[in-house]
Amino acid sequence: MTSVLPQSAAALVDPQGRTIRYLRISVTDRCDLRCRYCMAEQMTFLPRAKLLSLDEIAIIAERFIARGVTKIRLSGGEPLVRRDVGDLVRRLGRHVGAGLDELTMTTNATRLDQHAQEMVDAGIRRINVSLDSLDAERFRYITRHGDLDQVLRGIAAAKAAGLAVKINMVALAGLNEAEIPAMLRWCVEEGHDLSLIETMPLGAIDEDRTDRFVPLTRVLADLQTQFALHRDSHRTGGPARYWRVEGTATKLGLISPLTANFCDGCNRVRLTTEGKLYLCLGHDDQVDLKAALRDGGIDGLDAAIDLGLTRKPARHDFRIGRDAAPAVARHMSVTGG
Repeated sequence: MTSVLPQSAAALVDPQGRTIRYLRISVTDRCDLRCRYCMAEQMTFLPRAKLLSLDEIAIIAERFIARGVTKIRLSGGEPLVRRDVGDLVRRLGRHVGAGLDELTMTTNATRLDQHAQEMVDAGIRRINVSLDSLDAERFRYITRHGDLDQVLRGIAAAKAAGLAVKINMVALAGLNEAEIPAMLRWCVEEGHDLSLIETMPLGAIDEDRTDRFVPLTRVLADLQTQFALHRDSHRTGGPARYWRVEGTATKLGLISPLTANFCDGCNRVRLTTEGKLYLCLGHDDQVDLKAALRDGGIDGLDAAIDLGLTRKPARHDFRIGRDAAPAVARHMSVTGG
């Protein structure tokens, strides 16, 4: 596999003057869980023949690095269900410190106990773990069949391997809202950060999201009665706004696409597992980088990236309401978290 990193090109700047530094890559739309807010129970996944090859993902990622991207996050679906993902991590990990500042991953941790050390050896130093409950029965209900002990073993293996862990928790009314303070206490005890996320209207699911929506303004007000929280200037290039838990190393991040729009500083684009570049999580505008690369090589890829940048909107248009259609038809697992 030949790296395309040495070739240079213009920096990635969108019509709003925002410089793109962050690429999120969904390496697979498949997942071994079926979280209720994310997927329908019966999902139709892409045929494997339609997916980008490992080499194509790496070439596209390296082209973005050459054009100024400094952070890449691998996601899914669940990235660790793709058998060759370790090869991809090793290849991209070679660029950390040589154009790339950070390579990270979002995972549900079901397979992390088998792969944590491999991820560290390949160049990953920090991971996000999707975990919406510390109650085994509630966790099984939210994920439809997940095993909490398996996930906790994965998180423990990651910590033992030296990975910094941030827990991602989607706040869900009537399910886990009351558990959020306990999750924050657990993160403090374990030395993890915690990001809380408002449910996003992406893709058709089997429930009405309105019933589960929790505004994080309400969650924060409740947490402030139980914890000493101070605003923190820490930024990771993502949408979270951070607070620090006094007397601890734990940071609390709030990702509020509905109650606190974060688009003004957006520096991200997303590559799907079939090669579509989405310029915004909440819009359908995209360009086909797989076709561009296969038909036109690096020049064709650059031209498609440039075209995509012209389509990046100023902001998303998420709304949630009784019987409201999702903002976009595709599920979160298609675009990547």
